[in-house]
This record gives sequence, structure tokens and C-alpha cells, in this order.
Amino acid sequence: MRISLYQPDIPQNTGTILRMAACLDVGVDIIEPCGFILDNKRLRRSGMDYLDKVDLTRHISWSHFKEDCVSSEDRLVLLTTSGDVPYCEFSFLPNDRLLLGRESAGAPQEVHDAADARLCIPMAGGARSLNIAMACSMVLGEAMRQTNNFSAGNVK
Repeated sequence: MRISLYQPDIPQNTGTILRMAACLDVGVDIIEPCGFILDNKRLRRSGMDYLDKVDLTRHISWSHFKEDCVSSEDRLVLLTTSGDVPYCEFSFLPNDRLLLGRESAGAPQEVHDAADARLCIPMAGGARSLNIAMACSMVLGEAMRQTNNFSAGNVK
């Protein structure tokens, strides 16, 4: 299981996701270009001292990321407000990459087209979207529960 961020543009959200990933021992892919300079200075406040503990892979482009997914036979699971399957009704696999679009613009059509599944988080009428880090944590928690990725060895 990995978290994949498509061209993130808010460093605080990225730092929060990196911290969560480090704490839960989940890898993170960042698909560049980012909307900010990807350095510890911009991520430190939300990522705290966890940034050096995360399994982070930077991809220079969407096409390089896709090649990596194909070669590893990972499934792309896009989290999107226009998703057609509620995340709690989806069957996750250990080789899923939870893909999140940009905070400001979501994911472009080519990313939607490449996804193996498009999931949504059901929300109250009139609500547009959740914070990306919050949405990521909700879906990751369910994915890890389903794939038994929470181990007693990780609980302290």
C-alpha cells in the first residue's frame, strides 16, 4: 500500500500526509512538479521530525510514475469528488496506490482515465470536499483495515 500525491500544491498538507505515512509505515510517491519547493523547510511544521522516516519516492512526471506502477503491477485507486464508488464499499488490495490529486484542481482527465478505480467519500448535501490529508487518512485507514496492514508489532 502506498499513497501517491499528484502535483501537490500545499506544503502543509503534504507534510501532514508524510507524517502519517511515516507513523503507519506506508510509502509515499510524489508526482512532480509540486506547487512548492519540496524541501524540509516547507514541510517541517506539519511533518515535524518524521520526514526522514518516510519511504518517499519522487517521480519527475506523471508518465514516469505510470511506468513505475505498470512495472510493479500496482493498482491505481484515485480518490476524487467525482468518484463512482464509495470508499467503504471498495475492496482494497495490498498493492494499491491511493492516488490524490492537487488540492487546488484535483486530478486531470488523463489521471482519471488511467485509474483502475475512482473512489469518493460520501458527504452531506452541499459539501464540496474534505481537506486532502483528512480524506487520505480516512481512506488509508479503511484500506489498511481491509488488508490487515495494522500489525501488533506496529502498536506501541
